[in-house]
Amino acid sequence: MNVQYRLPSIVLNMIFSIVLASLLIGSAQASSQTTSSELLVAAALPLSVPVSAAANGEVRQPLPSLADMLERINPAVVNIATRSTVREGNRLLQDPFFRRFFNVPESRRRYRRTQSAGSGVVIDAANGYIVTNNHVVQNADEISVGLADGRILSAKLIGRDAQVDLALLQVEAEDLTAIKYADSGAVRVGDFVVAIGNPFGLNQTVTSGIVSALGRSGLGIEGFEDFIQTDAPINPGNSGGALVDLRGDLVGINTAIFAPTGGNVGIGFAIPANMVNAVLAQLIDKGEVNRGFVGAIVQPLNRELASAFGVLSPGGRPKGVVVVDVELASSAEKAGLEPGDVIVAMDDKQIATVADFAGQAAIMFIGDEVKVDIIRQGARNTVNLEIFADDQEQVDGQRLTPRLRGVVLQNFHNPDEQTKGAGALVIEVDSNSTAYSFGLREGDIIVAANQRPTENISKLRDAARAEKRLLLLRVYRNGQFGDVIMR
Repeated sequence: MNVQYRLPSIVLNMIFSIVLASLLIGSAQASSQTTSSELLVAAALPLSVPVSAAANGEVRQPLPSLADMLERINPAVVNIATRSTVREGNRLLQDPFFRRFFNVPESRRRYRRTQSAGSGVVIDAANGYIVTNNHVVQNADEISVGLADGRILSAKLIGRDAQVDLALLQVEAEDLTAIKYADSGAVRVGDFVVAIGNPFGLNQTVTSGIVSALGRSGLGIEGFEDFIQTDAPINPGNSGGALVDLRGDLVGINTAIFAPTGGNVGIGFAIPANMVNAVLAQLIDKGEVNRGFVGAIVQPLNRELASAFGVLSPGGRPKGVVVVDVELASSAEKAGLEPGDVIVAMDDKQIATVADFAGQAAIMFIGDEVKVDIIRQGARNTVNLEIFADDQEQVDGQRLTPRLRGVVLQNFHNPDEQTKGAGALVIEVDSNSTAYSFGLREGDIIVAANQRPTENISKLRDAARAEKRLLLLRVYRNGQFGDVIMR
């Protein structure tokens, strides 16, 4: 009696995996045309083609492919189209003073409609939330979203953060597909990534590459810069699109390219997913970003500084940033940070560079409590940083200069353009003080000292200490400017 045994499918799969690995290794040794990168890709990518047998009994190897992953997440990447109204004409001729001075008659204002396009990513299917770049929808009168299935939807702007270049949109639709966040803090240089977007209006375009660098800053693109750099081709129209890992999880939002020749040269930048998630949480909750004022000015820690502060490990590279100044009435001052402190971690995230510090500062919002690990005089300590607005804490004027004894000051942000938007607000003035006798009054906004702008109390301190002979204050009071001279 002939008895046939059939191995379970899981055992067959295990045998095939071993055979496949052996074949890959053997082919690498036998053929000079097979590169190590091909083997890495073959090992890293999911197999999407089943095992098949030719007529001659030859077992064909499955081909590595991203098709299954892309088929799943492509619908989450959408096209963003905007329409805006732009005023035409010479700005100089529209200036009322110019027309009146040169007797130029007022001309009829002309406007034209403009269109622009970009990409977006669905991050919450149930609520219809879509993230894109702020510059994609900036000044837009109308925003529409084109889905992969052909639907065109009208979008509502929920909020934006110009400093990070993110905007949150919302659409009303069913059967949306959302992308899950990856932990961008775990991304490493060399990881494979895929960019998905709509460059030049070519919907659902996919390009691939690797992570080229992390923590890129100082590019002058945005206020807070902590970019992921990639060589995955990114072109105009990709802005706001997705940068995903091989699992299809969102690593970052594509936002800019370095293009000295006007075209793609393999240097693109994406906003990390962790920063995107933190900012969008604020926009969803409040419709705006209430970013706090840290108040610590830092600089890179080189080997000389690390050695001077006693934080240079033998044979190691210096890690951390050194505090060079602490703003008065700031969260940093209240927490007890001092010049010379070396910040090495914030909320257990290692701080190795100024870019690391800036990236953490970008996701610090009013009301947050941040644990800051520092090294002070060779000893490691922890301080708790409570993030608040820079107009909440009051400062005794005597801390700035003896001339301001009896004066209580507070940082102040004023929407009135005449005051340049900021200054030092006088909260109290002792009627028996020298400052009162020279004319300083409660409610005055000090906008300059000794002809130097004073956007905050720290600037006022610096200006007051620079001049020993007198203190000339430019104040804004009841809609008018005046000068207070204190000798």
